Amino acid sequence: MEFNKTVKEELEGRIKRLENFIESKGLGSGKLSKVRKMQRNVNLVIFVGSIVTVAGIAFWALNRNND
Repeated sequence: MEFNKTVKEELEGRIKRLENFIESKGLGSGKLSKVRKMQRNVNLVIFVGSIVTVAGIAFWALNRNND
């Protein structure tokens, strides 16, 4: 049983390395890296926008009660 587990882990490791190689050097790899950068930037904009929105609503709510 230990032999099968070792062989399975070795094959999974090799497949993962092959997938990573294809991802970094294969067709469309340049587009993939650009898309990842764009997705990171979109996520950052959404995060910052939500923080600003929550801060704006809190500021508005606090000033509304003062009047």
